[in-house]
Amino acid sequence: MKRPKLKKASKRMTCHKRYKIQKKVREHHRKLRKEAKKRGRKKPRKDPGVPNSAPFKEALLREAELRKQQLEELKQQQKLDRQNERNKKRKLETDPDVKLSNTEPVTEELGQRKAKKAKTSKQNPKRLYCQELKKVIEASDVVLEVLDARDPLGCRCPQVEEAIIRGGQKKLVLVLNKSDLVPKENLENWLSYLNKELPTVVFKASTQQKDKRKRIKLVKVKKKAALSKSEVCVGKQGLWKLLEGFQKTSGKAIHVGVIGFPNVGKSSVINSLKQEQICSVGVSMGLTRCMQLVPLDKQITIIDSPCFIVSPLNSAPALALRSPASIEVVRPLEAASAILSQADAQQVVLKFTVPVFTNSLEFFTSFAQRRGLHQKGGSPNVEGAAKVLWSEWTGAFLGYYCHPPASWTPPPHFNESIVTDMKWGFDLEELEKNNAHSIQAIKSPHLASSILFQSSGLTNGVIDENDIPEELLKQKKQKQEQESYEDVKMDQGIVDEEGDDESLAMSPAEEACETLSEKSRADKQSAPSFVLDKMTEEEDDVYDFSTDYV
Repeated sequence: MKRPKLKKASKRMTCHKRYKIQKKVREHHRKLRKEAKKRGRKKPRKDPGVPNSAPFKEALLREAELRKQQLEELKQQQKLDRQNERNKKRKLETDPDVKLSNTEPVTEELGQRKAKKAKTSKQNPKRLYCQELKKVIEASDVVLEVLDARDPLGCRCPQVEEAIIRGGQKKLVLVLNKSDLVPKENLENWLSYLNKELPTVVFKASTQQKDKRKRIKLVKVKKKAALSKSEVCVGKQGLWKLLEGFQKTSGKAIHVGVIGFPNVGKSSVINSLKQEQICSVGVSMGLTRCMQLVPLDKQITIIDSPCFIVSPLNSAPALALRSPASIEVVRPLEAASAILSQADAQQVVLKFTVPVFTNSLEFFTSFAQRRGLHQKGGSPNVEGAAKVLWSEWTGAFLGYYCHPPASWTPPPHFNESIVTDMKWGFDLEELEKNNAHSIQAIKSPHLASSILFQSSGLTNGVIDENDIPEELLKQKKQKQEQESYEDVKMDQGIVDEEGDDESLAMSPAEEACETLSEKSRADKQSAPSFVLDKMTEEEDDVYDFSTDYV
């Protein structure tokens, strides 16, 4: 049977359809041409050369050929020089008696620089911090000690203040930074207390500054809009006028050093005065590692400095708050529980909206559940909750306050003559007016919404390189070895009652460690079942507060 003959489909179409396709193609080509015009020509244009009608055409062509020849000769000469240098180096490697004339001093300088860098990298960072701090104190005429307004007494270092007094004609001024995190009544009480010793400035640094490299054009609407709380700087005019007045009385250009413990806002104060982000600022402690000169104007230069080194003989809360160590290095449960022990429990419950707790472990479990911090299996991440509390307490957002002492007693390194010398040259009446104005301008929290914290007093620091407690650690290790040896003797029945006398003579850091370990044992007995696994991993190790990580 014959198959039916299949006809091909006709390509004919209506005029309407054909014109429509042609129109779309034209639009598409037009679009491509516009895009090509925006991008510019990719293909390089050919050199048309010298036109025949141009005068002196032959002379121009000869000059062009000469230039080409000169370039080629220069390239060849450079190539030969490189080969000669390689040959000389090879000869030096084979024969050490041969000396290179030009390249030898350069290589020596590079070697010296590398050796210096290697020495500084191998050197203990604590020693470098002490060296830089000494340089700042020696170079400055006025020293600004930046204090956290939430715990001003805990941010003062008597060793550094004594070194400034011994330095000669140097002035010490206290700067109460982060004053927007403290109730107004408490801020006024602290101001009246600190003004008895030294001139004090109320300050609130701006945390959002314009970058020096990035100049952003703001829209008119943004300019008219009100500035956010973090962008406003309070107390800048008062500090500026105080320094200008002292510069005029001294009659020369002055250097102003900015010192303080980690995370009090030294670099933020400098950035606020300069209104530019010159010094590096961050959440992590101890970002500034060397002195940095920042000129404010022709007569005043500010010097940024690294933080103080905390002595290991301080109390556990002071070490947790003031040591420039990462929370990954420090054991977070011990550090956070030491801070929590100094805070008012009822106000902590209201602030973090957790149920009433009897010990630190109960608080951390409920705090982890509240923040949604869970481990695998759904159990609350107690260690993560401790890290969050530690970072919030040392950060610049949580509001807490300390009461100043009831009666003012001058510290041992101060007396009446030193106080009068420190206040000489400053316009104290104008400073008082500026402080009152800045207290009114600050939007401070209410007394009920902030947490009451019990300050541990002045924080001892290390300023001399030789006083860095490395020998103390060795002594402590020897003590631990002796104790372990005595325990072995006790089992054999050889030990006398000398062990009891030695246990009484303990350092404050060891006592703090023992109290923390006893607390953790008591917490373990009352802890829920899912936390016991976390505690059993850490019960053998005791947090060593004498190791002040930098």
